[in-house]
Amino acid sequence: MSAAGWFIVLLALVGANLPFANQRLFAVIPLKAAKKSVWIRIAEIIVLYFIVGALGFMLEARAGNRFEQGWQFYAVTFSLFLVLAFPGFAFQYLVKRR
Repeated sequence: MSAAGWFIVLLALVGANLPFANQRLFAVIPLKAAKKSVWIRIAEIIVLYFIVGALGFMLEARAGNRFEQGWQFYAVTFSLFLVLAFPGFAFQYLVKRR
């Protein structure tokens, strides 16, 4: 696997966990609420999936071969993105705090 492929996997790991790592919108914009809503986190995950996907397509096109993908590709990659988000989800919602 090339360095660009590993870069996209690492970027997907960071992007999938970013909504759970802080209480800001996209880690930049402060919110008025003390805690982010689950719906905001879900929306962030979807937007970050498309951002990481666009960067992946850009790197693939830059390498010279851009392949057409069907709906199966997007279903599998979105599922993988959700699996990569599990550590952040577990830390945010499943770890008990005092």
